[in-house]
Amino acid sequence: MYNKHILIPLFLIFSLSVLSQDLVQWRGKNRDGIYHETGLLTKWPKAGLKILWHYDELGIGFSSPLVLKDKIILTGMEDSSGVMYALDLEGKLLWKTVYGIEWSESFPGCRSTPTCLDNKMYINSSYGKAVCLDAGTGAIVWSKDLAETYGAEPPKWGIVESPLVVDDKVIFATGGKEFNIVALNLLDGSEIWTSPGKGQLTAYCSPIVFNHSGKKIMCTLTAKDILGIDVKTGSLLWNFPKENRASVHANTPLYADGKIYVVSGYGSGGILLKVGDDGNSVEQLWTNTALDNQMGGVVLHNNTLYGSGQKKKEWMALDWETGLIKYKTKALGKGITIANDGLLYCYSDKGILALVKPIDKKFKIISKMEVKPGNGEHWAHPVIQNKILYLRHGNALIAYSLAAE
Repeated sequence: MYNKHILIPLFLIFSLSVLSQDLVQWRGKNRDGIYHETGLLTKWPKAGLKILWHYDELGIGFSSPLVLKDKIILTGMEDSSGVMYALDLEGKLLWKTVYGIEWSESFPGCRSTPTCLDNKMYINSSYGKAVCLDAGTGAIVWSKDLAETYGAEPPKWGIVESPLVVDDKVIFATGGKEFNIVALNLLDGSEIWTSPGKGQLTAYCSPIVFNHSGKKIMCTLTAKDILGIDVKTGSLLWNFPKENRASVHANTPLYADGKIYVVSGYGSGGILLKVGDDGNSVEQLWTNTALDNQMGGVVLHNNTLYGSGQKKKEWMALDWETGLIKYKTKALGKGITIANDGLLYCYSDKGILALVKPIDKKFKIISKMEVKPGNGEHWAHPVIQNKILYLRHGNALIAYSLAAE
């Protein structure tokens, strides 16, 4: 015999567990560069962090790793083919799958960091091929040529965005003149909606989604504008001009307390916008051109923005409410910023990784070390998971122990 009264609760529990599958994506859970580990070293050994292992057979690329429960996913380019790799947690290759053609022109290599939900990986190639792969086997579940179907057109350095997964959709900015942004069904790649946006080329931006006044709003940047898109319908809710001389807006926007911060290099800098009460408009609160981060991201902690500039090559702290510089340092140059438990992990484009604490109106450099395995540019964003810092440098993925003794 069974108790019919427990069927509905069990079904609800199962349904909620499916709906609450962990989303693993670019720059952490909320795409904001903030990680939430405990028990980490607050000062590193003089010789640098202990290397647990490194895998040195990745193809060329700049994408970041995704750390799942039982494996690590990365992309790289072999010859001209984009390849997705799965490693186990000890750094051994489980499988690899060719998913499309990648960028062989200026700064060759794969660009896009995949997005994972419910054991499915979503990737966009440099030329606009959208692919879904099974994370367990590497098998391709579905693929769609966004150039052929929607007129996707890569900008100067290829399509770079990490796909945005929300509800039943995976969203891509194609850069097409008519079908500028598209939402596809997660399960089979069928079209859910298309948006004309502003008909501009993509601008290397991985978008965010946020909830505001009962709406789920996607925010991204194309060549000349910041866009707010209704996730449910694809309608353009608002746009705001944001230009620079290279049409490069490679940093993911930040959203907090009804405000959106976007920042880019090439003479542009950052801007803070306030979203209207109904979500259908934005207004400018302030701008700051000194913090002109090119592609290393910024983090928001304790009402302060932290990131590095491109032109002046210095890390800065900006007041979230006013945009005024609180303090800065030239000690580390420029690069990538992530954070965990109030400490900054600053990875310079010269290959120096530093642990930094903002204190007493200054940056206190606690520890620093040189990243040696791998080759090429130091452009991939690090990831912190399970007391390990994963850092991709060209053909190598390095696993550094962050665990406190």
